[in-house]
Amino acid sequence: MHRPVLLDAAIEALAIRPAGRYVDCTFGRGGHSAAILARLGPEGWLLGIDRDPEAVAAGRAWHDPRFAIEHARFSGLDALLDARGVDRVDGVLLDLGVSSPQLDDAARGFSFRGDGPLDMRMDPTHGPTAREWLMGATEADIAKVVKDHGQERFAVQIAKAIAARRRDAGDQALRTTGELAALVAGVVRRCGGRAEVGKDPATRTFQALRIHVNQELEELALVLDRSVARLAPGGRLVAISFHSLEDRMVKQFMAREAGRGAARDPVTGAVRHEVPPRLRLVGRVLPAVATAPAAGRRARPDNPRERSAVMRVAERI
Repeated sequence: MHRPVLLDAAIEALAIRPAGRYVDCTFGRGGHSAAILARLGPEGWLLGIDRDPEAVAAGRAWHDPRFAIEHARFSGLDALLDARGVDRVDGVLLDLGVSSPQLDDAARGFSFRGDGPLDMRMDPTHGPTAREWLMGATEADIAKVVKDHGQERFAVQIAKAIAARRRDAGDQALRTTGELAALVAGVVRRCGGRAEVGKDPATRTFQALRIHVNQELEELALVLDRSVARLAPGGRLVAISFHSLEDRMVKQFMAREAGRGAARDPVTGAVRHEVPPRLRLVGRVLPAVATAPAAGRRARPDNPRERSAVMRVAERI
């Protein structure tokens, strides 16, 4: 069974009002949504959004007049709310990245643990697969994606190996996740790299391709701004991230919208906001650690995926 990450912490952070209106931008299998609905009264309302048809099918099996689900990218938040005549909402939840059901299904092509087609699309009905992109991209573009989105220090060597495989195998190249994972692992070993404890050598490359194929960072930039614009005063934005690229974007966005880094008057020292702040920073939950917990940290995660999860919370002012 799929266990949602940081369930209790996320629901508490949303500060749910019984008659409030909420959006779960990453429905998945509905763990967070079910907990939100359990706290809503008869006047409350929840919109679920997911780009994965399987997740949407799971949501459409629910029969609750307070709930609706849409098959869409979460950057389409404005259009979805406009279509329902909803101007403001009281909370937006973002559980970013790939979901456990997607990782666990080898046929979706997200994981190197089970061999499957090299797909990686969150919405398999739209856009090129990871293999299609790799077969058509230049060596330089592959190296840039793997380096920028995967923070992989052997990105250039991996791109060269992929290009060589294309030349040697032609149309038969890079058909499965297992083939790509083995190719990347071989490059890392030849370059003298040491795999991080508990991590496959292909982890960073697979992350990079998934982020690129699904335009995850571009989508995140759009939904952050649109979420804040749609929040009612006192409404909460809750974002759960699983790697540093996502978390950095969320952290910097929230800080900027809270007026952090604004210029100060050279005489009085008073903050001079060219644009009034839209957010108040509420708090964060940092990754779980094996040692005794520090402020904001969890010592023993209930869900293994929580080990890398960072949750940040801000409130509309």
